[in-house]
Amino acid sequence: MKVAMTDVQIIVLCAAGAQILFECYLRNANERRLLDMKDTPPAEASGLMDEQTWAKATDYSIAKSRFSTVEDIFGFFLFIGIILFLFPWAFSQWPSSGNESVWFCSLVATAFLLALQVPSLFFDWKKQFSLEEKFGFNKSTKGLWVADKIKGALLGFVFSLLLFALMIWLYRSISGAFPQAWWILVFVVFFGIQLLLMILWPKFIIPLFNKLSPLEEGELRDRLMSLADKTGFQAQTIEVIDGSKRSGHSNAYFTGFGRFRRIVLYDTLIEQMEVDEIEAVLAHEVGHYKKGHIPKRLLVSFLMGLGGFYLLAVSLQSQWLYEGFSLDSGLVGSFASMIVALSLCLGFFTYWLSPINNYFSRKHEFEADHFAKNAVGSGDPLISSLRKLYVENLSHPLPHPWMATFHYSHPTLLEREKALRAKD
Repeated sequence: MKVAMTDVQIIVLCAAGAQILFECYLRNANERRLLDMKDTPPAEASGLMDEQTWAKATDYSIAKSRFSTVEDIFGFFLFIGIILFLFPWAFSQWPSSGNESVWFCSLVATAFLLALQVPSLFFDWKKQFSLEEKFGFNKSTKGLWVADKIKGALLGFVFSLLLFALMIWLYRSISGAFPQAWWILVFVVFFGIQLLLMILWPKFIIPLFNKLSPLEEGELRDRLMSLADKTGFQAQTIEVIDGSKRSGHSNAYFTGFGRFRRIVLYDTLIEQMEVDEIEAVLAHEVGHYKKGHIPKRLLVSFLMGLGGFYLLAVSLQSQWLYEGFSLDSGLVGSFASMIVALSLCLGFFTYWLSPINNYFSRKHEFEADHFAKNAVGSGDPLISSLRKLYVENLSHPLPHPWMATFHYSHPTLLEREKALRAKD
């Protein structure tokens, strides 16, 4: 069957193809670099890992890279079928024009986007029970994995259904009275919901998957609370998450804002590190707060989201764009079909902005490291903790520079060590 592609479909497929080709180039260059160093670790990495761990970290990085390549190539060919056939067919079978109910339109968009996630379940399963299992990181049972996916799908369905319904209703209610500014008002509501979720997520959603408990009394808690007081960080609580029931990886993160902010430590992190090292990790997380990184990121997110909603507003009035996606002209102004189209395609264009976002993210990490160094009086505990994180997570410290530019939100270990050892 001969397929006559529209100009819009050709542009989108070219953008998708450009991304996948560039990603294959990046991964191939990174794999060659890692293989070249596998047998003879460079001098700058000496003392970080023993030879066996270095080789295992190399193999793990390459295995993840090749797995991602297979997944991306599969996803690209699947996307061709989606953008040329499935997407226009679905919205012709279940049209979501302004004549249909808000709930029906929301249901079509939600069901379509969730259905597209089904093929990824195979790759998630293989990654968890093959790749991660092979390198000793998988701690999850198959029953727990299935339960997680079911709960995630139900939560995603309910949340998406409600959110899309609200936005479609607001669009229909406001656009008539404010045809030039409705998108600003709808985005403000959307962004407000995002902020609310930042508060509710750790309190109500995370406990559906993991157990969160306050850090128990003892030297570690005393040291961490003392550090929080000294640095002026009044957290609601320091909590421990049972990450070990799913993975051997360790981490710590900062969530919430204002009086709802909190630090979460993985139980694996506590098991692997000494008290002074965990103190340095906490000081780093406090550094993000004290340096104002959270509001800065929220501001960037706000501006980018506002730009995205402006693009949505323009797209909703563009008949040529609907026809370019092979949608019926009667769907012009259909919020549901256009939000799905942009969700499918916009990432291929914003991908090229990744280095900018990662640059500022890495800058923030350096600033938080410097804050931690001053807070605990030395950079050595943080260096020691970072080294343990790299060893325990089998993270390779010397990726290809272009790979780091496009994908690393954190500086590499050696970059962070150099900055921490530098004199102020």
